[in-house]
Amino acid sequence: MGASIRWTARHRALLRRWRGAPLTWLIVGGFVLMAATAVGTALTVDRFRQNAIESGRDSLENSVRLLARHFDREFEDFAVLQKSIIAELESRGIESAEMFRSEMGTLAEHEVLRAKASGWTDVAGANVFDSRGMLINSSRQWPVADISIADRGYFNRLENDPAAQEEVEVVPGRLGNGPAIVFARRVSGPHGEFLGLVSRAIAPEQLESFFASSGLGEESSIAMHHQNGQLLARIPRVDAMIGQNFRKGTPEQMAVFERSFVSTQLASPIDGKDRIVASRLLAGEPLVVVATKSLDATLATWRTQTKFFVTIAVLSISLLVLTLFLIFRQVTYQLSLEKQRLDTAMNTMTQGLLMFDQDERLIVCNRRYIEMYGLSADVVKPGASFRDVIQHRHDTGSFHGDVASYCEDILSNVGRTQTAIVETADGRLIEVKNQPAAAGGWLATHEDVTARIRADERIAHMAHYDALTDLPNRVLMRGHLERRIAALSEDKPFAILYIDVDEFKGVNDSHGHEVGDELLRQVANRLRACVSGNDMVARLGGDEFAIIKAGTSDQAELTALAENILKALRAPVDCKGQEIPTDASIGIAIAPDHGDNLDDLLKRADLAMYAAKSEGRRTWRVFAPEYDAKAKQRRQLELDLRQALFRGEFEVHYQPLVDLAANVVTGCEALLRWRHPERGMISPADFIPVAEDTGLIGEIGEWVLRQACVEAASWPGQIHIAVNVSPVQFRSRTLALKVAAALAESGLAPGRLELEITETVLIRDDEEALTILQQLRELGVRIALDDFGTGYSSLSYLHRFPFDKIKIDRSFISDIGEPEDSSPIVQAVVHMAAARHMATTAEGVETEAQREVLRQLGCSQMQGWLFSPAVPAAKLKQLLAAQAAA
Repeated sequence: MGASIRWTARHRALLRRWRGAPLTWLIVGGFVLMAATAVGTALTVDRFRQNAIESGRDSLENSVRLLARHFDREFEDFAVLQKSIIAELESRGIESAEMFRSEMGTLAEHEVLRAKASGWTDVAGANVFDSRGMLINSSRQWPVADISIADRGYFNRLENDPAAQEEVEVVPGRLGNGPAIVFARRVSGPHGEFLGLVSRAIAPEQLESFFASSGLGEESSIAMHHQNGQLLARIPRVDAMIGQNFRKGTPEQMAVFERSFVSTQLASPIDGKDRIVASRLLAGEPLVVVATKSLDATLATWRTQTKFFVTIAVLSISLLVLTLFLIFRQVTYQLSLEKQRLDTAMNTMTQGLLMFDQDERLIVCNRRYIEMYGLSADVVKPGASFRDVIQHRHDTGSFHGDVASYCEDILSNVGRTQTAIVETADGRLIEVKNQPAAAGGWLATHEDVTARIRADERIAHMAHYDALTDLPNRVLMRGHLERRIAALSEDKPFAILYIDVDEFKGVNDSHGHEVGDELLRQVANRLRACVSGNDMVARLGGDEFAIIKAGTSDQAELTALAENILKALRAPVDCKGQEIPTDASIGIAIAPDHGDNLDDLLKRADLAMYAAKSEGRRTWRVFAPEYDAKAKQRRQLELDLRQALFRGEFEVHYQPLVDLAANVVTGCEALLRWRHPERGMISPADFIPVAEDTGLIGEIGEWVLRQACVEAASWPGQIHIAVNVSPVQFRSRTLALKVAAALAESGLAPGRLELEITETVLIRDDEEALTILQQLRELGVRIALDDFGTGYSSLSYLHRFPFDKIKIDRSFISDIGEPEDSSPIVQAVVHMAAARHMATTAEGVETEAQREVLRQLGCSQMQGWLFSPAVPAAKLKQLLAAQAAA
């Protein structure tokens, strides 16, 4: 109990730490996230403020740059008139102020000035003043007004400073109503004496109207100052400021008038507001363009953004606080339920669970363990020793064996995972797993694995045994063969017999899969009865079986076994009340005579079995080396066949169909021929089965159909063409579309095309087959039932579908005219066909006697070597032409 108490204390401390740690980290993480949000918002807001100021500064800089460039060009043009007048005056060589006054104060000079000033629209025109400051001529009026500028600062500076050539100043207007910006230029005599000046004037409004076009926005200003600080023009306009000198204040404010370019932030000397300032000196005049914008206006958009970001940050932090609160409350609630859930989970486990500490004392035991072994909860409880628990199980009958030795074994392996499956007295299988715990001790689980193990055993059986016959399957047989091959070195030969049930497909098709399955089960039982206990009988799939005959390589013994197998299988089999005859083809390969490699032996047994099939079935063959050669020849034939259509090696020959009454050709059957470039003509009997096995017959059959239709379209209109349709073509379910395409491509009338099918295409899915036949009938083509009488249920199809023709198989024609011949059968077919308005064609007619009997029996047509074999298209055309001529 002391250990249990110690564990409980440790457990509670761990639980408190487990509870506290996530919450602490959650709260710390929340505060960090809130702080990060606040700092991030502040940094973003500050960055946006800097961006707004930089953007405002860039805008002002661009504005003053454009304005300075504009006014440099304008004032250069503006000074042209003055410079031209002064140049002309100085060229006259006037030497005194009196001479200047007398020559310039005439009407003739007025006309010259007016002519020069024409096209200039400035306010004061061009005015000429003498050395006393008196107006003596003007481009705007004559006679001139009595005006003196002797009191003007610009006049005194030009008069007294021979080095001064131009002065600009804002003065009260004497030729107009408002102030004017005067541009005055000095006129000097040959020796530098002051003769007078020529002036022009611009109203500040003219500059201000252009300033207004820059559109700098609210709380912005654009001004032009003289470099000496005098304000010449400004927007917004304040009349009292025009002419005032603003070259005063801090060094930063003075720099506006001293440097060629300034971009800064200053307190405005006009309205005291913090403003962004950009200024630029003109290149040709002592003038400065100054643009400003208040910091408040510049940051207006930034303030809107700031409000948005602060709002988002506040909402985010509030949401985060709410989320943390909800998470904290939820986590607290979840933790309060944790122990209850843990107890519930442990007690609803399908496994029995025990946990022991390093002192071998029980910490945890769930209800499932108590119930599994029928134990007492008063004994098996926390604090009980491991030995007490096992002793209690022994006492209650759920443990058999020595308690002391079992406990010693378990305790000596604590620290390692141990797994064992034990069986209880009532037959249950229980998996016991002991795993080491992190802090010493171990965890034991007890689970009812009876169903799982039994299922695993069934799955393992199903993986290696055939579900239908319960014989070993191919996988188990290969493993058995590998062991047999390994024992060949110990002089232990064996043989493989491959067994294929003959005509099994026909049984399946005619009697159904249930009968077919029962037949396979009966075959399996008979094969088991033919071998000893050391031999293996396996089902490889479908109707193929194998026998592994151990301990012999004697061909006589093996062939005797094959004969016994054939004899056993030939006895009729009762399958669900039906007597089914059966037989088989057997191939034998002997190890080590025919090889000591698994795949080689299997292949050679298979080759021997196919040899038995190809040589008539119902027999056996022992592998011979020539079977390999035949297999290689067949593989080569298959490879060549795959290329034959692409290389154009196929030909269509045509065998005439002769009307027995009129003895004339009324149609032809299209027959495929293969002209191999090396082997010459290859018999259809050799390559058609290969084409059917590989599926190539479908593509080849479509080619024959198209070729035959194209050729028949060139024949006389009464001659029809018959084309065989393979089961592969028929199963594609697109036969009607392909026939329609062939007819459209060739232009052949549908009524001249006759499709020959065998009843094998009807057996597998007769409803689907009859639907396809109906689609063909709707196209207008004729349909013939080929090889009539050789199948299982020919008569039933004559009731279900109105064929146009029945072709009587050559097996019924070959003995006609001989004693006990097939004439009654042929007669019955002819009468049955006539009753259903069907024509009949006899195949394989080779003698006049056969033809005569068939004519007497009322058969409609014949075909065979008596009249003509299948011939190429060109030869057939000759035959048809000769018939037409006759």
